[in-house]
Amino acid sequence: MQTQPVFFETHEIRHIYDEKTEIWWFSVIDIIQVLTQQADYQTARKYWNKLKERLGKEGSQLVTNCHQLKMTAADGKQRLTDVATAETLLRLVQSVPSPKAEPIKLWLAKVGYERMQEMADPALSLARARETWKKHGRSNKWIQQRMTGQETRNKLTDYWAEHEIKKGEEFAILTNIIHQEWSGVSVQDHKEMKGLQSQNLRDHMSEAELIFTALAELSTRQIAEVDEATGMAENKAAAKTGGAIAKQARQALEAKTGKAVVSGENFLPPGKAANKLRKKP
Repeated sequence: MQTQPVFFETHEIRHIYDEKTEIWWFSVIDIIQVLTQQADYQTARKYWNKLKERLGKEGSQLVTNCHQLKMTAADGKQRLTDVATAETLLRLVQSVPSPKAEPIKLWLAKVGYERMQEMADPALSLARARETWKKHGRSNKWIQQRMTGQETRNKLTDYWAEHEIKKGEEFAILTNIIHQEWSGVSVQDHKEMKGLQSQNLRDHMSEAELIFTALAELSTRQIAEVDEATGMAENKAAAKTGGAIAKQARQALEAKTGKAVVSGENFLPPGKAANKLRKKP
């Protein structure tokens, strides 16, 4: 399965493309969160659970048409999530009174068409990602760093996949080791610092945070390649060493500038960020 971020306004909607069935599956709760205009993910989840129970009692096929697939949760781990096709979601939208109903329906139809285009021409995906970031206020310099960092990330995960590391939980474990090592905080703690919930952490990093993340992942891959690291134990060691190299660079920069690299800065709309941001240890 393949996945890449898509957004409705400022909300990231998690989704997965199943190559075998050629079907896009979208996170139901992410859609519900937009429809109910809830800033809190857990509130949206409770709303969906109650709606699912009501629809089930009514004998609606919408519930049976929903499935569960693993998606990246707010804590960075792969967790089973209720998903549905665009067709099912278009029908589900009718069950939620919301001023966002019509915009969501138009968005779902548009996303489905765009994804088909991107399968034929992958370059369109990069162009649309760049355009989305611009709409969200990112500078050209930030966008270039974000895309460069993603390429570095892809090369690392390709190495992992080829050296007995399983996608999903094991990828998340190694990613967290690298992040903890270079930044001093876990992926989840960093997200909490920024007031994020289901949003992608990298999409809310500063330019400096992106650069040090890329340095840590580049170092990890090159060390793993030299050591021919295979399996979790050897790749954990490479992750810690690679992260430590970026940590040394971060500390040197902070000592020179007197400014912390890891921060609570984000690109959330006003009022969306957490009121209290955790300070970096």
